[in-house]
Amino acid sequence: MNKSRLQINLEYLTARSLLALFAVLPLRLAVSVGSTLGRIGYHFSGRLCRTGLRNLELAFPELDVRRRQELLRACFRNLGRLLGVFSHFGKARPQVLHALIKCQGLEHLDAAEKSGRGVILFTGHIGAWELSSFGLSLFGHPLSFLVRRIDNPRIEALVERFRTRQGNRTIDKRSAAREMLQLLQAGGTLGILVDLNTLDREAIFVDFFGRPAATTFVLAKLALRTGALVLPVFAPWDLQHGKVMLKIDEPLSFERTGDEAEDIRRLTQLFTSVVERYVRQYPEQWLWIHRRWKTRPPGEPGLYG
Repeated sequence: MNKSRLQINLEYLTARSLLALFAVLPLRLAVSVGSTLGRIGYHFSGRLCRTGLRNLELAFPELDVRRRQELLRACFRNLGRLLGVFSHFGKARPQVLHALIKCQGLEHLDAAEKSGRGVILFTGHIGAWELSSFGLSLFGHPLSFLVRRIDNPRIEALVERFRTRQGNRTIDKRSAAREMLQLLQAGGTLGILVDLNTLDREAIFVDFFGRPAATTFVLAKLALRTGALVLPVFAPWDLQHGKVMLKIDEPLSFERTGDEAEDIRRLTQLFTSVVERYVRQYPEQWLWIHRRWKTRPPGEPGLYG
């Protein structure tokens, strides 16, 4: 359903005012206030909380309810921290944001980009995930990354300005196939988020926490058809030191079987297993409020009430 002009403007003013309020605070204070706001938001997010607890039950059946609630509260605090950081993308001096990040593995990206084969960077909704791309641009490695456009054009324009300030470029997911292929064939760098539930026509099922999860096959198909190198990049918080750890791992290693469908399945399982490893390492920082297992294999009942 199309939104009215009034609804679009009200949503935009709310989003802009919230970002502006956080942006006037020093960065670290904005992060702290955001965490507090997230903690408060937990108590007013009934449906999201129910989804989060169900996801935690599916992923960690061995944990008791109290521990799952602790992880879910931490998830909301993480979302607030992300808001605090993102609010500074628009105006903060690059040096200020740069000081918040400790980068590990940049040499892997340097080597991959110098290979000329094209590079696919994949990540998930862990920690300060917006810094997975924005942070790389601060370190001199701007990239193009896939996004789903927001259904409010004024908010979309605002977010686009923030994300691309340091030279990054976004690609609309709805019409991206040819553009992504050309980018990689030209030796460019592409970023993709790969940990959301995906519709049947765009997905294959691979294991995520021991359960079939509908997962995008776009990354695997692009990598196999272009020969691009595939690198994990994640941005979890090191809360003890108040830093975001921008982690770039070595390229994934996989062997082709000659059967494209099987190769796509194996590579999709491989990068999904990497995401799971990071979620297990930072369970309090993943987006548990998303219905990751919503799409089910044919004939299998739904997992959400």
